[in-house]
Amino acid sequence: MSSPHFLPNFRLIPLMLALGATLSFAAQAQSLVDLYSAARGYDATYQAAKSQFDATLAKAAQAKAGVLPTVGLSAGASVTNQDIQPSKGPNSNWTYNAQSATIAASQPLYRPANWVTYEQGKKQAELAQAQLAAADQDLIVRVTQAYFDVLAASDNLTFVKSQKTAVGEQLASAKRNFEVGTTTITDSREAQARSDLVVAQELAAENDLLVKGLALNQLVGQQSTTPKLLKAPVVLAPVEPPDAEQWVAQSEANHPSIQQAAIALDVARLETRKAEAGHKPTLDLTGGYTASNSSNGTSSSSVPGDTRANIATIGLSFNLPLFAGFSTQNRIKETIALEEKARADLENAKRSVAQATRTAFFGVQSGQAQVNALQAAEASSQSALDANKLGYQVGVRINIDVLNSQSQLFDTKAKLAKARYDVLVGGLKLRQASGTLKADDLQPINSQLAP
Repeated sequence: MSSPHFLPNFRLIPLMLALGATLSFAAQAQSLVDLYSAARGYDATYQAAKSQFDATLAKAAQAKAGVLPTVGLSAGASVTNQDIQPSKGPNSNWTYNAQSATIAASQPLYRPANWVTYEQGKKQAELAQAQLAAADQDLIVRVTQAYFDVLAASDNLTFVKSQKTAVGEQLASAKRNFEVGTTTITDSREAQARSDLVVAQELAAENDLLVKGLALNQLVGQQSTTPKLLKAPVVLAPVEPPDAEQWVAQSEANHPSIQQAAIALDVARLETRKAEAGHKPTLDLTGGYTASNSSNGTSSSSVPGDTRANIATIGLSFNLPLFAGFSTQNRIKETIALEEKARADLENAKRSVAQATRTAFFGVQSGQAQVNALQAAEASSQSALDANKLGYQVGVRINIDVLNSQSQLFDTKAKLAKARYDVLVGGLKLRQASGTLKADDLQPINSQLAP
């Protein structure tokens, strides 16, 4: 029979797993900047935006072709057989070989529509840059939100586990007091009910942490990502500048949505100019060079010898539209209406961005006020818990008072941690709303993470 000393201690297994997880956490935890860099190379939404950026730049470059010369080369070869059978006299038969090559070039001299198209192409390049900037800002916010969602879920699970331990201690105390006859069975039943409730909360918290972790993994393209914790004490910087209207003024000059709408208005104006060019003449410089050679192969009678011809041409091609069935006039009306639409879209973008910027600004301010209030509530809840524990020991408080105080304290701790994360993310969302968010703005948050 085996000695009891050689039996595995199953109670040590959870402790060993927890220790291993802690060591893994310390060795593999990633900072916010690290995960953002990983997401830039993996996130499908951002990669699609980059590809669209490259495609738009290539399309914009195509518009330049309308003002540059065009050159073409053509060549041909043929064999001709001619058989003549007169009513009198001998038959005649000729076989001709002919080769030719032509190079032709054209340079637009006056084509207003082509130059307007070229200007539109340059605007499209600016539009692509604004769209990519918006995609980059969106990625920064999405990564940061997912990062702190994991930390908030982890904190919540930690607080629930701490509450579970505290409730377990209170349950054990209630049972002991009941056994010695100092309390009623009600205290034990209340503690048992609270213990069962905390177990359910723990399961929900574990599942929430798992889901939030999977979302972060999918975003950055890594497995088992582990965000670094915030250093204690957490210091939240005030909003600078402290005036909402200054942020709104920045948004009008920097927000990608406003920039895109402004560029769309410029493109619409150019489209009107292009439509008006339908009444104007065009003038092109043309030139060409043709080399041809013809020779006879075999013949049954005398035929001319081989011939060569080199022909060079240069000239001007002028075209003046006279009447096109009123299509040009109606096209101008269409583009003017679309120009007014683009102007209204720009105004709507400015109003929407201003509203979003103000909302984000006051959201950050409210979040900071909530953090201060929750910090005071945490201290008060801790004092209330200590007082209820002491009152329970001396018999002036019942078990449910202690349990309620414990629940209130850990709930306040979870809300405080979440409020801090919301303020950090809200600061980035405020910069996104004003159009000034950059990757460098992650560095102040990254510096607050534990090493």
